[in-house]
Amino acid sequence: MRPGMVYIVGAGPGDPELITLKALRRIQEADVIMYDRLVNDELLSYAKKDALLVFCGKAPGSHSIPQEKINENMVTYALTGHDVVRLKGGDPLIFGRGGEEACELAARGIPFEIVPGVTSALGAASSTGIPLTHRGASTSVAFVSGTSCHGNERSVRWDLLAHSVDTLVVYMGVSRMDDICKEMLAQGKPSSTPVAIVEQGTRAEERTITGTLGTIHKIALLMNVKNPALLIIGEVVRVRDQLLKLAAEAEERTG
Repeated sequence: MRPGMVYIVGAGPGDPELITLKALRRIQEADVIMYDRLVNDELLSYAKKDALLVFCGKAPGSHSIPQEKINENMVTYALTGHDVVRLKGGDPLIFGRGGEEACELAARGIPFEIVPGVTSALGAASSTGIPLTHRGASTSVAFVSGTSCHGNERSVRWDLLAHSVDTLVVYMGVSRMDDICKEMLAQGKPSSTPVAIVEQGTRAEERTITGTLGTIHKIALLMNVKNPALLIIGEVVRVRDQLLKLAAEAEERTG
């Protein structure tokens, strides 16, 4: 029996309308859909009636299914002739472990395709009105993981990021927000540096909280910030304030 095809698919940042046409078509045609926690449930309604839906959700610090088991299940479904969609929030190759899964499939001789998605950083920033690059404020941006999957991973070089990148987007950083801010301050980043937290980006429950490196952790505690949320650090956060001000002024003139 020839193995089925595996599609490693980005579902986008939360709003189901932000999924790509190719990704939606792959969902509609799949025999098995292995989906993650941050995938909008609405997207699963496009699956075939007889498709097998397999939850593979992971929460920060708590994995419901070990990654090795996910890899093995993916291979097993494909070897029994099923076309499989491995559905991930955001983009599968941005902190989604899609690269690891692709390596496993390649090593086992399973045909696969990677379907990109709108990554959470791009979706959340755009949705809340923060341009990750902006003339006069930012010509560079970096995506950083606020946590490590393995204890032996190299730690983030905050000393380099603090001064070499204009805009910093931190994934999975809510639980370590205080440490991250302190590390950036220790590396000489001004305490007045603007910071935004985008919670539930692009979803109906989206919430944006702003502050500075010196204040954002206390504000987040008061506002009871929860995952999923992104931290955006840099002068571009001020552009959102400008947009809100300009919009309010325009509404006054036309209202």
